[in-house]
Amino acid sequence: MAAGLVITGAAAFATVPGLLTDPLHTEYRWSRAGIGLAASVNMVVYGLVAPFAAAWMDRFGLRRVAWVALVTVAIGTTLTTLMSHPWQFTLYWGLLVGAGTGSLSMTFAATVARHWFVERRGLVVGALTGAAAFGQMVFLPGLAWVVDHHSWRPALVTLALTALVLAVLAVLVLRDHPADVGSHPYGAPRPVPRPAPATGAAARTLRVLFGAVRDRRFLLVAGTFAVCGATTNGLLWTHFVPAAQDQGMAVTAAAALVSAVGVFSLVGTVASGWLTDRCDPLVLLATYYGGRALTLALLPLALGPQAGPAIVVFVVVFGLLDVATVPPTILLAHRWFGSAGAVVFGWVNAVHQVGAGAMAVTGGLVRDVGGGYGPVWLLAAALCLSAMVALLGARTWLR
Repeated sequence: MAAGLVITGAAAFATVPGLLTDPLHTEYRWSRAGIGLAASVNMVVYGLVAPFAAAWMDRFGLRRVAWVALVTVAIGTTLTTLMSHPWQFTLYWGLLVGAGTGSLSMTFAATVARHWFVERRGLVVGALTGAAAFGQMVFLPGLAWVVDHHSWRPALVTLALTALVLAVLAVLVLRDHPADVGSHPYGAPRPVPRPAPATGAAARTLRVLFGAVRDRRFLLVAGTFAVCGATTNGLLWTHFVPAAQDQGMAVTAAAALVSAVGVFSLVGTVASGWLTDRCDPLVLLATYYGGRALTLALLPLALGPQAGPAIVVFVVVFGLLDVATVPPTILLAHRWFGSAGAVVFGWVNAVHQVGAGAMAVTGGLVRDVGGGYGPVWLLAAALCLSAMVALLGARTWLR
């Protein structure tokens, strides 16, 4: 429960750049590409920190890492309210908030599942990943209302205070291992002793990377997960709100639609976790990317000033597919790389965030140069289609 609340709070920061784009452009006259650069740095740092965070958790424990990460997020968010230059936005939001939230990413969920569960790990990872979608659902509409009625600074202050409250919760409630409370992992026939702290965390993380990149299975799972990042964090979570505003939609309505994506993401991710325990993860991933390609290709036809039936269908379908890729991707990392699976997935997640960052900047550039987001949706659809083809093809050479 405590881990789920921490993940929920950290996830609230993922969609904030979409709410800040127009206010910062209006107040400071910064370009959308410049604003997107800060969002991109945030995503890349988020991804690069994640594999090291997985190793730090093995060294220092879940609780300490969560506490430091949440305090870092609170500091970065508070400093963002005081900025006056683009480089400060990149430093405070991109570096500090990115590092803090990256430590509480999907590798955090994977580590919790590995320590506390032997059975139903896919379902647990799905539920914890769904907590991230729930975080967007809970915070985004309220933050959009605050931005619309009171400016963007009070919204960030609210997030900073939330991070501090969660830091206190992590210290008081979160535990590193079942042995700390005299219990045993779910599904284990007997108590499992707490493992000794792993030393040389950074060196181990790099060794895992150097070993993994020589394996084409890593290239497959990382490459397709980069497409996931490009089409979710990088595109939908960053550019959907300003794209909807371009069509005349109110910011609160656009934010409500993104929040609704989060609602269905929660359902889709939990369902995907259940399916991951029972189905071929490669087939699941190919299906998810194929469905995402279709919805993104049709989005320009659905997006308008009002939330009509077509955009509602998009929200439901894309939401179900949004974070559904995570449980099968984590399962493949653990299946293919054994005890190093959590760290490998950390690097896979880093590539995910590089894809997200690249699309965040690309979307801003296309909007600045072309005056609209239309081509970006089609590019995203093509990327998803290529991921689907790669995954289906891999079933042949993996035999």
